[in-house]
Amino acid sequence: MGSGRCGKGRHAPILLCVLDDRLALVASEPGLAALVLDVDGTLAPIVARPEDARVPDETRVELRRLVDRYALVACLSGRAGSDARRVVRVDGITYVGSHGLELEPDAETWRGRMREFVATVPWPVEDKGLTVSFHYRGMPDEKAARARLEELAKQARAAGLRARFGRKVLELRPPVEADKGTAIRRLVAGAGVSRALYAGDDTTDLDAFRGLREAGLDVAVCIAVESAEGPRELVEQADVVVNGTEGVLEILRRL
Repeated sequence: MGSGRCGKGRHAPILLCVLDDRLALVASEPGLAALVLDVDGTLAPIVARPEDARVPDETRVELRRLVDRYALVACLSGRAGSDARRVVRVDGITYVGSHGLELEPDAETWRGRMREFVATVPWPVEDKGLTVSFHYRGMPDEKAARARLEELAKQARAAGLRARFGRKVLELRPPVEADKGTAIRRLVAGAGVSRALYAGDDTTDLDAFRGLREAGLDVAVCIAVESAEGPRELVEQADVVVNGTEGVLEILRRL
């Protein structure tokens, strides 16, 4: 489960023995704690087609158990909230989509302009509501595809949109000051908790790490799901590093 590495920095990954202690602090007072989780690459294994993603049954069993124990269990996803609910399929979870943009009314005013821009792009698009994604996973020449999307990102920024690369995907979003960091602060404040953990696997999860650490909690644990495609910075900034969705499942079982 754990990475088996321990660094010297404040937020370096920690060893299994310390991991047990850190999780015990969250699990010891579930009524005062929140579990906030990314979906794709964290709960659901990455698949070639995003619409085929599903959370494994054994993970869903643990999530149902945790909903009954904790003050808040939330999924904070790049997908639309309704789509995250479809992938996870567990009632009682709070689903927030579009990296937290769904909590910001100003983001809605950009929906039309973003659709106009996307309509000019000759590339398959995944429409997530308040964001759109262009995937290049599995293309015959992924390097060339990435170069083409780099040009598209420049065009999107010139049009006033924000462009960000993740795990073999380019995502466009409105220029609204909202991200997983602002969302997680709202979630834990609304739940009235003093302890929380967050788990994620990609670039936007760095925002969630920052937001959790800025939320003024007594205990805040940032978990990175390590993969060959994930950003190295996520692992470097995490308190805990696990290997893949199987590692996340083992964490859930300890809670």
